Amino acid sequence: MERWAWVLALAALAGLVFFGMRRGWVNRARRQAAELPDFPVPSGDLGKELLPAATGLYVGTTRATDWQDRIAVGDIGHRANGTAHLYAAGLLLRRTGASDVWIPAESVVDARLDHKLANKVVPGAGLVVVTWRLGDQLLDTGFRGDDKTTQTDWVEAVRALAPVDDPTGHDTAGSRQEEK
Repeated sequence: MERWAWVLALAALAGLVFFGMRRGWVNRARRQAAELPDFPVPSGDLGKELLPAATGLYVGTTRATDWQDRIAVGDIGHRANGTAHLYAAGLLLRRTGASDVWIPAESVVDARLDHKLANKVVPGAGLVVVTWRLGDQLLDTGFRGDDKTTQTDWVEAVRALAPVDDPTGHDTAGSRQEEK
């Protein structure tokens, strides 16, 4: 009889832990939904793809200031397999079993190879991380491609989407795209 009491106590403790984790995630999502604007959606025609689509894993989106501060709004915080598509209009991450993530070209700030994001750490620099602006917040979105040999090409191509700041205040992103 004493053994059953221990089993029930441990099961109750495990249930309490999972309840607390779920409640924390829901509260985080509610708090972030109040702080962040709606995530962008792609317009109708995106044009021609700049690179062949890459298959891999959408790792997540975090605040750019903290690689562990995962964005939990909607299903943005859920990891998912998917494909990355790069257009002149922006980066589209089509996720399996989750909503797509669209990063417009005018929102791109930078791109880099990194080894950590959203509580995922990989050996070497195995993640393509895109820093972009959503409203007044800077976010990092990570994608781990299956083909590691093309990651540098992806970083350079996404970085080329970022608008170039002109001292006169004019956006020169269009002319920068034409030079390539």
